[in-house]
Amino acid sequence: MKIELSRPLAIALVSASLCFPPQLAHAGIISTQEVAGKSQAEQDRAKLQAFLDRANVKQRLEALGVASVFAKQRVAALSDAEVHALAERINSVPAGGDLSNSDLIVILLIAILVALVVSL
Repeated sequence: MKIELSRPLAIALVSASLCFPPQLAHAGIISTQEVAGKSQAEQDRAKLQAFLDRANVKQRLEALGVASVFAKQRVAALSDAEVHALAERINSVPAGGDLSNSDLIVILLIAILVALVVSL
């Protein structure tokens, strides 16, 4: 009785396995630029978050009517290219210097622009 039942079951399993094509894996080489680009984006985001955590930046943003929590949310919503551009602007500020009003306004305008684009 076992032999009578197992033979049709084996035939059904073999025919079912032939109906489904085998799953193939595809592999490729990842370039150094791709790996370094991801870490660069993470570094830029960390730099912007640290910048927003500074006391004088928080005071200036609050004076302009922007809560620091809102600004951090906007930075988190920026694309990698926008984050990199802002991080480069921070790097271009002279060491020991303060951001000018125009620099803060540009950062604020970009944050508002991103907020409008994301809300659409």
